[in-house]
Amino acid sequence: MNRRHFLHQGTVLAGALALGNLGACRQGPDRENTDETGVNLRNPLDLLQRENIRITDIKVTPLSYVPPDGSFLWGVGSYVVWKTDAALVQVYTDQGIVGFAEGSPYSNPAEIKKFTDTHITPYLKGKNPFDIDYLGSGGPWRDYLARAAWAGVQNACWDLIGKAKSQPVFRLLATDCQPQEEMTIYASAGVNHKWYEDGAMQLIEEALKYKEEGFDAFKFRNGTDWKYSKMDLKTYIPILRKLREAVGPDFKLMIEKHGWSFEEITEQLCPVLEDLKFYWYEEPMNQWEDGAVERHLKIKEAMPSVMISGGERYTNRFQLQRWIVEGAYDIIQSDCNFTGISENWHIARMAHLFGRLQCPHNWHGGLTTISNIHFVAGCPNGHMCELNQTFNPLKEEIFKEPLVAVNGKMRLPEKPGFGVELIDDIEQKFPWSPGSYLKPNPALS
Repeated sequence: MNRRHFLHQGTVLAGALALGNLGACRQGPDRENTDETGVNLRNPLDLLQRENIRITDIKVTPLSYVPPDGSFLWGVGSYVVWKTDAALVQVYTDQGIVGFAEGSPYSNPAEIKKFTDTHITPYLKGKNPFDIDYLGSGGPWRDYLARAAWAGVQNACWDLIGKAKSQPVFRLLATDCQPQEEMTIYASAGVNHKWYEDGAMQLIEEALKYKEEGFDAFKFRNGTDWKYSKMDLKTYIPILRKLREAVGPDFKLMIEKHGWSFEEITEQLCPVLEDLKFYWYEEPMNQWEDGAVERHLKIKEAMPSVMISGGERYTNRFQLQRWIVEGAYDIIQSDCNFTGISENWHIARMAHLFGRLQCPHNWHGGLTTISNIHFVAGCPNGHMCELNQTFNPLKEEIFKEPLVAVNGKMRLPEKPGFGVELIDDIEQKFPWSPGSYLKPNPALS
């Protein structure tokens, strides 16, 4: 039995056991009793005693970190990143409880603020945050600005609800499983290796660094621009072999790369990933194109033991349904800063019923991590959580007690809500800097 089938069978068995035992699960003191003779996959909020609480205001604060010396934070392809952003969302209530989170900063925090002020705040004022599943799922499915804005508000309401019920969010979400108090974290980076320098050694040294820090899994991207550096698969494949040799046989390697043709992937790359026992291959092809599901299934046939992950750009369960049911993705990477926690809860349960694992995309700072880590820790199929390894003070320096990974693990706070507090001077410490975070790489000009 190969690794993919082993994990699939284990997840299906876990799902069957969870569903079989669900009726007899003891409910917490704030939960209503469920039908002990049947399965209950209702939304977690349907199991909570509502509180009489009203939203009075919503505030979006764009934040940025810009290196004071003018250096670049990281680079990939033909671009460099000169700043990193966050879109802090705070939901205020008449009970004095404030919930906070963020929607994806990829949608531009200033635009998220404008959209929220115009379309969301007037609509939600006076509403009960316990109704956020029905109130906060707005926005067209592929309008990423609308989705980021709504997701930020919905996630902040989950923090607020946890505080109102004096429970951590991950425990509220785990209606059908035992929540994970400590999540496995994988090191996500591999963006700074420069093929026009000694990119191969840079990539290998980076992987060894994470291994020494206690991580047991590393995901990497394509490095700098291939055309400029005259890189091709013939040159790249021996580098992958050297990487595997350097980190050893048990260290998990995951690759994320777009741009190769279907024939190059299936005929050249897949046999190598299979031979080198890579853990997963992330979104090998554009998921929006006609025939994408069929092509991904053929890619799986070309590497039977290597899992395929994807779904970070999907915003709801209906977009992911076929990928999950037909098994085109073994690992679902839907991200709470686009889906919102509530929709991702449903995605995870659908994925679990079909034996797929949940491992959310989580590339930005701490405000994104608080939603995704609570979400995946409350999933019956929660596998790992991504953690961006590029330098970004918006990860750790915005909280009074930062969330950090130790030896590849992150322990979830047991305090109510997301369990973290913002620093007092956050807007002064990280003032908003407008504009795109990307600039052309001057080294390639």
